[in-house]
Formats: sequence, C-alpha cells, structure tokens
Amino acid sequence: MITVETVASLKEHLARLRSGGKRVAFVPTMGNLHAGHLHLMQEARRQAQVVVASIYVNPLQFGQGEDFDAYPRTPAHDKTALLAAGVDLLFMPKESEIYPRGREAQTCVEVPGLSDILCGAFRPGHFRGVTTVVNRLFNLVAPDVALFGKKDYQQWLLVCLMAADLGMPVEIIGVDTVRDPDGLAMSSRNHYLTPDERNTAPRLYAALCAARDRMRHQKISPAEAEEGAARALKAAGFRLDYVSVRRCQDLALPQPDDRKFVILAAAWLGRTRLIDNLEFEWE
Repeated sequence: MITVETVASLKEHLARLRSGGKRVAFVPTMGNLHAGHLHLMQEARRQAQVVVASIYVNPLQFGQGEDFDAYPRTPAHDKTALLAAGVDLLFMPKESEIYPRGREAQTCVEVPGLSDILCGAFRPGHFRGVTTVVNRLFNLVAPDVALFGKKDYQQWLLVCLMAADLGMPVEIIGVDTVRDPDGLAMSSRNHYLTPDERNTAPRLYAALCAARDRMRHQKISPAEAEEGAARALKAAGFRLDYVSVRRCQDLALPQPDDRKFVILAAAWLGRTRLIDNLEFEWE
C-alpha cells in the first residue's frame, strides 16, 4: 500500500495506478477504523481494480463544542488495517493540502433543504462541512465510484444529491450498516461509551425495529411509530434529539401512498451521540 500526504504525490501515484483504464474506487474516512470501514474497503475491491482510501479529520464538519480535538486518531492501527484490507493507495493529508487558502477562505458546497433537517437541525453547518470536503476529495481523487456507509443515511443521500447536481462523473454506492452481534451500529464514537452505556446502546436499534414492526403489522401511523420509539428510548435512559419516519428517496415526510420508509434516530447516552436508521417497506 502506498501512503501519500500531498496532493502532488496523490495525483502522481493515481496516474500510474489507473493506467490502462483501470476503474478506481474511493472510500473517504476520518480514521479510527473499525469493521464497518473495512467492509467498505472490501466492497470497493469488488467494484474496482484500484482502491483508494483517505483519512482526514475534517474540522469543517465539527460545530462549536463538538469533539474535533478529542476525536480518536489511530494512524498506525488504521494503516495496518487498510494494508490487510488490500487498499492500494492511502491519502493522509494535512489541513493545508485540503484547504490551501485556509478553512475560513475555503469555497463551500451545500445541498439546500436536506442539509438543514434531522441531524442538520441539531448540528448547524455540519453537512456543509461534509459536502465541502467530499467535493474537494472527489476533485482530487477523481474516482469512478465512491462508497459510503448507510449508517449515516442523511449523509449518503446528501453526497448522492451533490454529485448529481454538480454533474460529477462518479457513481455513489451506499453500503448497509455493519453491526455488532447485539445490533449496535459500529461507530468510531462507540468507544466513548461507558460499560453500562454500551450495554444500553443496542436498545436504540431495538426501538427502531419495534417501530418498524408496529407499522408493518399493526398498521399504525408514522407519527404513532415515532411516539412509541421515543417513549422506549427515553425509558431506557437516552436523551433524544429526534426519531423520525421519512420516505427513503429524499427524507421528506411520508405521504399516504408512500411504501418505502426509513426511520432515523439520534440520541445521547452520557456524552456520546449515537445515530442509527432502518429502511423498510410498508406491506
């Protein structure tokens, strides 16, 4: 695996790796890799002959008081894991390579509307930071295909819309959430959980599953499903940001003739903010 830190080196090695028309897959990450990330790398290998990963903790997507400085950084572990996963090229840039004029002067990219709901309502500016850095990385790597975990369903949809709106010649693939055996979605932030909180955390996914089952089998409304999930989560000790049933394709509020839904939630256990979602069809 080749590891580069500068844009010049990235472009030099990419030109060689994609020679002969090889297809390039790209997986952007913020490091502190777990099995969910490595699943993305494996899927990338199935999609292309060349796999490129990046590790960059993007300051633009952290709001005031959020955990940018404390965000876990494990470069040695990550390099070993990516090498074992068969990644061809790892880009680990400094901030000056991503935002050469400084983060305050960086041209920003924002998807209106979808950036401001759900997690966007609780983390103002977060998704603008995400789409800005992903746009920059896409322009540097110029991948044929890019892969994103659907654990952050809203982020995945935003990247899809951004790529379509800007006419980017990249296929965006969403990859299903990887979970621990008890159902907890894998996340770099899970290590913040205390042992007791870790025991409670799977109840987030359990509440989403129960809401899905009630909608499917008891034919309750989305609002009733949300209320039931919220009650269950609060009773379990979560502090709720939101739990919301939306339609899959655009996260709009469900309409009477919709049949494909996703129920999304963000909730706190102690100092840890957990997000999860579950796609389903109304039979």
